[in-house]
Amino acid sequence: MIEQRLSEQRGLGDHGWLYSRHTFSFANYWDPKQTGFSDLLVINDDRVAASRGFGAHPHSNMEIISYVLEGALEHKDSMGTGSVIVPGDVQLMSAGSGVTHSEFNHSKSEGVHFLQIWIVPAEKGTQPGYQQISVPESEKRGQLRLIVAPGKEENALSVRQDVRLYAGLFDGDEQQTFTLDEDRYAYLHVARGSVTVNGTKYKAGDGARIRHEKSLSLSEGDNAEVLLFDLRPVEVNHPSR
Repeated sequence: MIEQRLSEQRGLGDHGWLYSRHTFSFANYWDPKQTGFSDLLVINDDRVAASRGFGAHPHSNMEIISYVLEGALEHKDSMGTGSVIVPGDVQLMSAGSGVTHSEFNHSKSEGVHFLQIWIVPAEKGTQPGYQQISVPESEKRGQLRLIVAPGKEENALSVRQDVRLYAGLFDGDEQQTFTLDEDRYAYLHVARGSVTVNGTKYKAGDGARIRHEKSLSLSEGDNAEVLLFDLRPVEVNHPSR
């Protein structure tokens, strides 16, 4: 079963310097039917204005993934990590027992467009950690490439939950049929462009809850960038944050 959710159905946070669309309930956006899916809690589609950003703020017991689509985002945290992530980079901060971090756009003229994703960890109170990789476009072109996985898988960030995250780029004749485990759930998010999935058109910001499907066929992409989450088959009613 595939349950499509359109981009315009998402929540909205417009703060002037920050324009954010919320796939799931977040901050002042609350919908009891949209409180995450399995262990996937947040997909925020954030646009940060030039010379603005998020000041230092705390997190705990959350796996936080940042995926930059446009611009450059500077990250600093209480673990001593300082980095700048750009398109192609994927960052994973395991907040664990507690960490403080900031995110800032230092460009004086260009905005930053990025996705911030929250995954509920399997264990609480663990040691905080930071990871970052750069994934060449060629490895995502016309296929879904594993970028986040539990344990230690080559060329993927290690997440503290039974979740796998894939990223792919599809344009023109590029297509892939991706096999799914029927006993698992999945979530599809189109970060940009448009693509046809199992015969249905998806545009930027659209997503889908996927339960007990055998495969996904991705085709007819128009500059599409796609994220696919492979998730535990659990229905969780996450409380308001």
